[in-house]
Amino acid sequence: MRLVLIRHGIAEDREEFAATGQDDALRPLTKHGRWKMERIAHGLRRVASALDILAASPLRRAQQTAKIVADAYGDIEVTTAPVLTPDAPLPEVLAWLRRQPAGATVALVGHEPQLGQLATWLLTDQTESRIEFRKGGACKLEFDGRPSAGTGQLIWALTPSLLRALAE
Repeated sequence: MRLVLIRHGIAEDREEFAATGQDDALRPLTKHGRWKMERIAHGLRRVASALDILAASPLRRAQQTAKIVADAYGDIEVTTAPVLTPDAPLPEVLAWLRRQPAGATVALVGHEPQLGQLATWLLTDQTESRIEFRKGGACKLEFDGRPSAGTGQLIWALTPSLLRALAE
């Protein structure tokens, strides 16, 4: 399996959005965040030419990011995966991943700190995060067969600015 982890794009300020009284799950990407994510998605396509499965957290900002990525890949389907909510336990994410085809390229759009913890755990079998994803940042891990903790190989990790540069 090939696994691409993508952090959602730049969203509205958490405190300002909280002042509206709306649930944080509804916090959207900013206009600038959408613009940057469109370029990031095109750069992502240069380093990961095809995605078999694209899944996203149910939170609005992740769904919006996934839609932008889906558009860059020819409008592929986005699956909502509740295991990608920020507080979901890592074993639940792994169980979801293990249900996907072993030879697939799977992309997950989610949040920090979960993505950093997940990447660290899959690479080292340690749960304390050693990787930080910036908004719009991504990495690719590979596994021989189905993923499990400590068995991943890091293929690349790219910042949002590098992904945007690749789009040009």
